[in-house]
Amino acid sequence: MAYERPILSRYLDPLELVWMATARRLGLKIRRNPHIFSMTDGTGLLELGPRDSLDPDDTVAQMIFHELCHWITNGVESFGERDWGFPLTDEYDWREYACLRLQAGLAERYGLRGMFGPTGIFREYYDVIPANVLEPLDDSENERRIVLRAEQCLEDVALPQWAPLLGALRATAELRGLLAEFLPDYHTEIEGDELPSLWGR
Repeated sequence: MAYERPILSRYLDPLELVWMATARRLGLKIRRNPHIFSMTDGTGLLELGPRDSLDPDDTVAQMIFHELCHWITNGVESFGERDWGFPLTDEYDWREYACLRLQAGLAERYGLRGMFGPTGIFREYYDVIPANVLEPLDDSENERRIVLRAEQCLEDVALPQWAPLLGALRATAELRGLLAEFLPDYHTEIEGDELPSLWGR
C-alpha cells in the first residue's frame, strides 16, 4: 500500500508534439502564461495562454502555425521584435491579413485549410478568402497590398530555413490520413456534445 508508481514520462497529443518540436527547431521556446493569449518577446520566447482558454476547435498546433505565418509575413528580422513587430495596440495592421492568406495557402497545399484556420475575430476574413488565396476580395489598394505580400510569402516559404514548418504540415496531413478510418465511429465522452472531430474538417 506504500508503493508510489514512478512517473517516467509525460503523454502529449501527437499533433501538439509535432508542432512544439517544430517551434523548437525554428528557435522558439513555448511557455504558458495565464495572463495573455499569445505573445513573443523578441528573444525566441513564445508565450501562449492556458489550454482551458481555447475554444473547442482550437489547438496548440494551430496557434503555433499562425505565429510562424506571422514571422514569415513580417520578415525574418521580426524574430527580434516583440509580437513580430506588430503595434501593441488594437491598431489595424494589413500584415495580419497577408498572414491569413499565407496560412490558408500553406494549409490548402496539405488539405488542412478547414482544420487550421485562425481563432478569434480574424476567422471572419480567413473564411472568405477565395479558393485561390491570391485572388483579392475587392479592387481596393489595401487588398492588392495584402495579396502581393502573401504571394511573396508563399514563395519565401520554399527557403531552407522553413523546411521544419513544411515538415510539420506534412506530418499533420499524414496523421489525419491515419485517423480517417476511425472518424465515423468517433463520439466524444462529453455528455450532450455533438461537435464532430476537428480531424474531419
